[in-house]
Amino acid sequence: MEVVGLLCLVVAVLTWGFLRVRDAAKRMKSPEQAGLLGAGSRALLVIAHPDDEAMFFAPTVLGLARLELRVFLLCFSAGNYYNQGEIRKKELLQSCDVLGIPPSRVTIIDNSKFPDDPGVQWDTECVASTLLQHIDVNGIDLVVTFDAEGVSGHSNHIALYRAVRALHSEGKLPKGCSVLTLKSVNVLRKYLYPLDLPWSLLSPHDVLFQLTSKEVAQAKKAMSCHHSQLLWFRHLYVIFSRYMRINSLQFL
Repeated sequence: MEVVGLLCLVVAVLTWGFLRVRDAAKRMKSPEQAGLLGAGSRALLVIAHPDDEAMFFAPTVLGLARLELRVFLLCFSAGNYYNQGEIRKKELLQSCDVLGIPPSRVTIIDNSKFPDDPGVQWDTECVASTLLQHIDVNGIDLVVTFDAEGVSGHSNHIALYRAVRALHSEGKLPKGCSVLTLKSVNVLRKYLYPLDLPWSLLSPHDVLFQLTSKEVAQAKKAMSCHHSQLLWFRHLYVIFSRYMRINSLQFL
């Protein structure tokens, strides 16, 4: 009898968890509930290096496209840490094409002020000034970038967050321009997508984008454009990482 009772309890808990996950997923299907702007609005994805867009933000890019937002991309470096900058610029444009971002909406900054180097701290004011100019020129309604931990802890990622945070807190962003930051998670959640999915759906977040199987294939194809970066461990990343399939984001 005790075994039967325990089994009933387990079934009840699993059923409750499944229903919570299902309800959470349904709630995220409404862009109005998520606080996102409507079709035709302009979203700017701000990244530090070529491959960030596919490695971390593919679910967001494809999710925004699904909602018919026009997605622009601003990359703050050419990814020249190993003197591969020219190659990586071309790879980024190829990846963006797969993700549905045309070259006319892609801007790559190749400036000594923003070197691809985790040991160099980018100047927050300089990053913020450059970013604000890009927002104004392109009439951006929504900015998307990393959070305070930068997903991987890379200082260049964190520099982007600090700049956007400064613009937001100082009231310098155009009226009506919102900011979404990509939520960083611990290593276990980062690399175990099947276990992370229920946790992600139930955890606090403002916006969540989950890819369909067809969109996952599209995200992987985008990542495969970055030939220069596809070392053996990145192949494992593509297979197991939650960021290739799901993005949890928070509004500032």
